[in-house]
Amino acid sequence: QVQLVEPGGGLVQAGGSLRLSCAASGRTFSLRDMGWFRQALGKEREFVAAISWNGATTDYADSVKGRFTISRDNAKNMVYLQMSSLKPEDTATYYCAARGTLSSGRTDLRNLYDYWGQGTQVTVSS
Repeated sequence: QVQLVEPGGGLVQAGGSLRLSCAASGRTFSLRDMGWFRQALGKEREFVAAISWNGATTDYADSVKGRFTISRDNAKNMVYLQMSSLKPEDTATYYCAARGTLSSGRTDLRNLYDYWGQGTQVTVSS
């Protein structure tokens, strides 16, 4: 069992930066790919970024490439999403998610993730 908690989020002006954090419980964090998804009001939840269990591989949605960076610290059971050059269209609830241990293959599909955080709101004002 894995529990994910995402403190942070908040309101930021367009062009600004924000870092999201996700704290994971359990002893298997270091064996799990981690992802960030987001859901804007009235829209489907969409993939944002993912990082492999060992941090060697990252993946990003085209809409955030070059602006967002995902990272992890397995010693602290933490995963981060550094967001820069934020745009109003980045406004959404952001969710941290964890896959099964030692997974492989695609990382951009919601149904590949077993555990989800409660979400944190990010609002980008124009």
